[in-house]
Amino acid sequence: MDCELQNITVHYEIFGQGRPIIMVHGWTCDYRQMMGDMEPLFRQRNGWKRIYLDLPGHGRTPGQTWITNQDRMLDVILDFIDNVIPRRRFVITGVSAGAYLARGVAHHRSTLIDGLLLTVPVVVADDAKRQLPSPVTLVGDPLLVSKLSRAEVEEFVPLLVVQSQKMVDYWRANFFPTYTDFQEKLRKPENYAFSFDVDALDTPCPAPTLIITGRQDSVAGYRDAWKILENYPRGTFVVLDRAGHLLAGEQEDLFHSLVGEWLDRVDEFAGGLR
Repeated sequence: MDCELQNITVHYEIFGQGRPIIMVHGWTCDYRQMMGDMEPLFRQRNGWKRIYLDLPGHGRTPGQTWITNQDRMLDVILDFIDNVIPRRRFVITGVSAGAYLARGVAHHRSTLIDGLLLTVPVVVADDAKRQLPSPVTLVGDPLLVSKLSRAEVEEFVPLLVVQSQKMVDYWRANFFPTYTDFQEKLRKPENYAFSFDVDALDTPCPAPTLIITGRQDSVAGYRDAWKILENYPRGTFVVLDRAGHLLAGEQEDLFHSLVGEWLDRVDEFAGGLR
């Protein structure tokens, strides 16, 4: 589906009916990343309208020259939400850089948020200022790695804490990374961070929140995310061992259990607002 905004057309997919939940994927990926992680949770759970969008310059949403920084990216997401679910309360989830953008949405639409899920969130936009553990492989499989393509060895293997056929299948099914001039431009330090302090909220966000981090995540880390927890008095904070930036695959069962419990809390919270 396409959402025609004033200066851009945003591609998105919708599944189910009910409470809207906006899914924001990570950098260089597209909506299929979030769909692979989240759709299994709704196979036996009704009452949720899942909305997966392609960010500008990702998937089937084109980049535009006027989108010169992360503030503009956020403007597109806010405009998209206002058009697809006008004047409705909603839930928002984001993974990695998508979690940074999701916090931007919560910052600007706090009175409409029923729930917030941040998976391996980018908290500090400047890579050089992040508190990161050193890269580590806890479970290695050299024979498996030797059978991968050069692109997979370069793009995928460095992210792995657990080298397994399951993770190869997970990557191939859910990740279709692209690397464009548009993405490179926005990824520069002067463009990648919001111009405002996204974590300086006027009042804490009252909605049920779940922050899931990986103990071995050498991309976004876990220490920085702890610092924002007080913004979410209904927040659960989790650090999972044996998990890096591909946490949802490496710890799939725990991820689904934690997110399922969070969805239950959101149902309870949103039902109490009626």
